[in-house]
Amino acid sequence: MMDDQQLLRYSRHILLNEIGVENQEKLLQSTVLVVGCGGLGTAALPYLAAAGVGKLIIADHDTIDETNLQRQITYAETDTGSLKVEKMAQFLRERNSQCIIEVHPHYLNTDDLNQLTAQADVVLDCSDNFATRQAVNAACVQNRKPLVSGAAVRFDGQLIVFRADLDEACYHCLFDMAQADDGACALFGVFAPLVGVMGAAQAAEALKILMSLPVAANVLRCYSALTGEWQQFKFVKNQSCQICAAVGQSSII
Repeated sequence: MMDDQQLLRYSRHILLNEIGVENQEKLLQSTVLVVGCGGLGTAALPYLAAAGVGKLIIADHDTIDETNLQRQITYAETDTGSLKVEKMAQFLRERNSQCIIEVHPHYLNTDDLNQLTAQADVVLDCSDNFATRQAVNAACVQNRKPLVSGAAVRFDGQLIVFRADLDEACYHCLFDMAQADDGACALFGVFAPLVGVMGAAQAAEALKILMSLPVAANVLRCYSALTGEWQQFKFVKNQSCQICAAVGQSSII
């Protein structure tokens, strides 16, 4: 049960009929894995911590450089050269000391991803490359965990919710090529506020999943920061998917 201090801190959530005390307590008892502390992660993680997620597992091997400061607003000029996960953990702890922060400042292999994913109630893919997205997706399918995937490059963002826990489509159902050029920020640039929009949207979807509020899965949502418009495209599970089809079939009684 929440104490008086927690009831006060999260009162603006508790006032919402869709959340209340019961759903706020779900957040306090939940664990979220966030892969990537770049533009998307620096937008998503502060909202997850502030909203009351009990434990955050964050993974990123990268260090902060000058080019990150244009959009990764949780980092300061004096942070240049430091590990992103360490500075992010410090930032989050200063804003919610009750949130448990676990950091992994190295590359995650398949075993690492599976172990961390198994601990999480929801996974956020805030990475910036195709290979990592496929690896995170495979771990979520293997462990039957919800995945909230985001992407941002130039002026364009993507947001998708995958529900492996409900035997729905996975990332590989939608993007089944062996490799792809995502259009990395270092090559094509990215509009600074775009990562904030997409990262915050990822946090919102994750929080709704944790509280069992309605979430639209199997929908690719595309945002243009130039026009301010959203488009959405529904897709279905690929029954021949190399990643999720066998897992789904094995779960059928």
